[in-house]
Amino acid sequence: MSSASNHDHQALQGAWEQTALEDSGVLNPVDEHSAPGAITTISGDRFKVVTPGGEVLLAGSFTLDPTTTPKSITWVDSMGEDAGKQLPASYQLEGDHFVFIAADEGMPRPTRFSTGPGQTMRTFVRRG
Repeated sequence: MSSASNHDHQALQGAWEQTALEDSGVLNPVDEHSAPGAITTISGDRFKVVTPGGEVLLAGSFTLDPTTTPKSITWVDSMGEDAGKQLPASYQLEGDHFVFIAADEGMPRPTRFSTGPGQTMRTFVRRG
């Protein structure tokens, strides 16, 4: 793992709370993968989204490539409708703020942080 990749990988570890969602150009639509107060925990190369009541909404793994512009992340859900699919995404990680924009499998990786059809952008803030 390169030093840049390792730095971002380390910086992503921990708990994150989603603060905004944009899907196919719509701000904050109904979303089965998040809920008020749900926490996304990143541990190693795995992630899990859990409600305050303990329900797991989503889980899976990811790989980073910070050498691209913008930086790349590929999500692979282990449950739900996208389970097993490779979802191409771009991310920004600055301090306690993390944003990614992902496209459906087979679509080009998004390079602008504004959604079009088949794209989802999630914004997070670090929690403790």
